[in-house]
Amino acid sequence: MLTLILATMLAPSAEAETLGRRLAATGALETLLPMIAAKETEEVIGQHPELTEADRKSLRATTDEVVRTMVGRLSIVMGHEYAVALSMDDLRALVEFADSPEARRYRAAIPGVTMRGLGKLGNVDFKGELAKAFCAKSGKLCPPKG
Repeated sequence: MLTLILATMLAPSAEAETLGRRLAATGALETLLPMIAAKETEEVIGQHPELTEADRKSLRATTDEVVRTMVGRLSIVMGHEYAVALSMDDLRALVEFADSPEARRYRAAIPGVTMRGLGKLGNVDFKGELAKAFCAKSGKLCPPKG
C-alpha cells in the first residue's frame, strides 16, 4: 500500500506527461526514423524484385504505418522519462524552445549529423519489423518456415 501511495506521489502530472511527449516528438530518433525507414524500405524493395509495383506501393504505405507506430511508442516512453526527469519549468521552456525557429533549424541539421553516428551503431532492425508487418498484411516477405 505504501509503495502505491509513494508511486502516485512521485508520478508525473498529466501536464508533465503531455509536455514530455511533445518534447520527445521533437527528438533525434523521432526526427530521423522516417528517413531511415524510407531508405531501408527501398533496400528491401531492391532485394525483392518479385514484388509488383502494387506490392512496392503497399510496402511503402506499410512503412508509414510502422513508422507512426514506432514514433508513437517512442514518444510515449521517452515523454514519460522526460516528465520524470525534468521539472515543469524545464519542460515548459524546452517545449517552447522546440517550437522555435532555432529548434526547427536544429532538427533540420539532425539527419546529416546523426546518420553518420547511426551508421556506426548497427542493430537497428527496421527491415525486420517492416517485413513482419508486410507479411501479416500481404502474406509476402514472410520469413521461411522451419
